[in-house]
Amino acid sequence: MSFFKRLKEKLSGKTEEQIQQETVEESTEQNEVEDAGQVIEEEPAGTEKETALEETQQDEEIAGEEKEETVEAEEEKKPSAWSITQKFKMGLAKTRDTFTSKVNDLIARYRKVDEEFFEELEEILLQADVGFETVMELMDELRFEVQRKNIKDTDGIYEIICEKLVEIYEQGEEGISELNLQPDGELTVILFVGVNGVGKTTTIGKLAHRLKKQGKTVMLAAGDTFRAGAIEQLQIWGDRVGCEVIKQSEGSDPAAVIYDAINAAKKRGVDVLICDTAGRLQNKVNLMKELEKIHRVISREIPNAPHEVLLALDATTGQNALIQAQTFKEATNVTGIVLTKLDGTAKGGIVLAIRNKLNIPVKFVGLGEKIDDLQPFDAERYVYGLFADSLDKELNKAE
Repeated sequence: MSFFKRLKEKLSGKTEEQIQQETVEESTEQNEVEDAGQVIEEEPAGTEKETALEETQQDEEIAGEEKEETVEAEEEKKPSAWSITQKFKMGLAKTRDTFTSKVNDLIARYRKVDEEFFEELEEILLQADVGFETVMELMDELRFEVQRKNIKDTDGIYEIICEKLVEIYEQGEEGISELNLQPDGELTVILFVGVNGVGKTTTIGKLAHRLKKQGKTVMLAAGDTFRAGAIEQLQIWGDRVGCEVIKQSEGSDPAAVIYDAINAAKKRGVDVLICDTAGRLQNKVNLMKELEKIHRVISREIPNAPHEVLLALDATTGQNALIQAQTFKEATNVTGIVLTKLDGTAKGGIVLAIRNKLNIPVKFVGLGEKIDDLQPFDAERYVYGLFADSLDKELNKAE
């Protein structure tokens, strides 16, 4: 399925399975109409025929009402899917304003796809912080695809670029952006790591809010006992979203706080425990020792936990976020990235650099300051956000 078709489904709020189901239903309805036509020819005349026709009309009315209810249900789903896509579009506006305008200018100047076109496109991608290795891989893929399809001009080049960006991010893996939540009745432990100032505590609060909306009971552990005000800040978020916060005094042993939180979560039958931690990069040795101790305490109390180790990174720091990610990856087994403040940077290509260089999936992105602006990362919606203005025109052409 092409990138445009998948994107149109997301914009309409329909999944691939729903589209396929509609196709099957249309085929079934057509067969039923044909069968009904044959039956009517064989029905008896007179009163029996009139009775049969009345029953047919009643069945059609009932079917019509059911179909209207189904359409109304689908209409209710559309705004949600559409609004999520729009969040990516608005959240990546700064990147798009600089990045896409340069790509548009490039395509306007080069009507033919040649080596000079590729060289300038390569430079634009590097300026968007896509990352050197990722850009080189993308250029090779684009050259191969252009040659394979014998493409001579730049018409339709957007779809090929988008398709390849999605492929490079996903790398054949499905469900890489989904949280590893445990089955009902089992406690899920999520450990948050990251340096001070990246929006870690705020992100924890927003994630707790999101999980509560999904019907989960959530508890927070104030494991950042080092930074002044960190415990109070987490408590404010706990009060705001309605989550209990397990805490001790400032300077306490973080591992002890999380140990208490695990026991409290078990006793109360909590679904998800989110643990905050300190982010002291200036002393890497202490950071590693502290995280290792926390990890040991969690895994001792709950086998195979923590189920997620999420690293909060500030997208506005660009390539510096890669350095932080590498450091934390060495200190603990990071399973996913939460990229904050993506709406505040003109270099949103850092998402691809992180994924490709460190092989860590981006699980959530911050697309604004509102409590609902923390969104699960979606490669297709992300790429749409990068090229939205131009892709909207291409999608209209495709229709």
